[in-house]
Amino acid sequence: MHSFKLKLAVVSLASASALIGAYAVSDISSISSANAAPLAAQTQAVTTPLAPAAATPYAIGMPDLASIVERNGAAVVNISIAGTRKTANTERLPPGLGQGDPFGEFFRHFGVPRGQGERPVRGQGSGFIVTADGTVLTNAHVIEGAEEVTVKLNDRREFRAKVIGMDKATDVAVLKIDARGLPTVRVGNPAATRVGEWVLAIGAPFGFENSATAGIISAKGRNLPDGSYVPFIQTDVAVNPGNSGGPLFNMAGEVIGINSQIYSSSGGYQGLSFAIPIDVAMNVERQLVTSGKVQRGRLGVTIQTIDQSLADSFGLAKPSGALINAVEKGGPAAAAGLEAGDVILAINGREVSHSGELPAIVASMAAGETARLDVWRNGGKRSIDVRIGSFEEAKVATANDKRKDVAGGRLGVAVRPLSPQEQRAAETEGSLVVQDVAGPAARAGIRPGDIILSVNGQRVRDAEQLKSQIAKSGKRTAILVERGDSRLFVPVELG
Repeated sequence: MHSFKLKLAVVSLASASALIGAYAVSDISSISSANAAPLAAQTQAVTTPLAPAAATPYAIGMPDLASIVERNGAAVVNISIAGTRKTANTERLPPGLGQGDPFGEFFRHFGVPRGQGERPVRGQGSGFIVTADGTVLTNAHVIEGAEEVTVKLNDRREFRAKVIGMDKATDVAVLKIDARGLPTVRVGNPAATRVGEWVLAIGAPFGFENSATAGIISAKGRNLPDGSYVPFIQTDVAVNPGNSGGPLFNMAGEVIGINSQIYSSSGGYQGLSFAIPIDVAMNVERQLVTSGKVQRGRLGVTIQTIDQSLADSFGLAKPSGALINAVEKGGPAAAAGLEAGDVILAINGREVSHSGELPAIVASMAAGETARLDVWRNGGKRSIDVRIGSFEEAKVATANDKRKDVAGGRLGVAVRPLSPQEQRAAETEGSLVVQDVAGPAARAGIRPGDIILSVNGQRVRDAEQLKSQIAKSGKRTAILVERGDSRLFVPVELG
């Protein structure tokens, strides 16, 4: 049985090459002599003109894809990135000894030092222009780790792009190029689309710029394991590495999504592709441009899906809603009186048919906004008003904060506090988890997900303590992190 997994539709092109084979199928244009005469007789026997064939429904209903490409192709761009990635624990063998040399194992075991090196990182993706003065949308994973971002237009002009900001939670990034009078796309309404409608993607799969592929919307509101805040649009449009960040058009020629992910066992297109709804992306774009950060609403609960067994246990008519299995102490839900065992059936009149729909709805709300929840408790329905809180997470990197660091620019980490539930689940004494990493911390090998315990032997429990300890450090510091079931000191060159 194949093991399927989600793979982001972006590929490193550092040392990739492709062999393209062309195959031709010849038409059979000759007819054997044995069949030629009967065929000729049949042809001559037809003396009455045939009535024109009635137009098929397919001929009438086929969309005009060519016009959409002609109108919008110039607003779709190719994005290339360049950077370097630190490689830790590389084995340095003496000159002339390769990895397959029989003496290599000897040197690996006796005295050959392990060190760090750098290797170039290159990648390609797609994007599209949303303002005539050079605002470009793409995926965050396309430009992640880039030291240099280049945008190539359809007319072959190239511009060095400035990263206005990126939001990993939605996989949206905003770029700016110094140009005027650029062609732009029209933004549509994803909510108005229907499953089965035709859609068209334009992008640069495998670097083949301005390639168009078409298909239909397969489903809406898909919740993927790594896209909690995004109700993805599922399509069967052919999307491959390099299509990431490109637009998905409806038949009115409007962008309704950003092609972001594929579901694949091979890394290539297998009939399942997912796009970020454009309204989600434009909300992120507005926040990044105006304030340099993205704010999301927070309820303060952990939830799980209702299956038939749970529905029967709670006396629900059908397996629908989001079952609360934990309530954060002191959070918005706790203040409103929500309890573990409550089932959220609707929010502000909008039905929650599946638990995965709730995080995206709450995240789209503003902090301080009041939400009315329809809740199932003890065999009956009741309404509870909740004042939405603010989701504090360090998942945004902006041009105004190139350090990507909420705990001191010298280190290069973005951290957030662990919730009590997370601490208990991880069985850790730590209070800070690394959300994003760059600069000195990335070069030293600190990773997202590491739990920071101490700096130079001094315990740190919050971002302010971490910032204070880093400020006191000299050119080097030792960070104790907890990674999985192990702890290790990571030496960091702060400079």
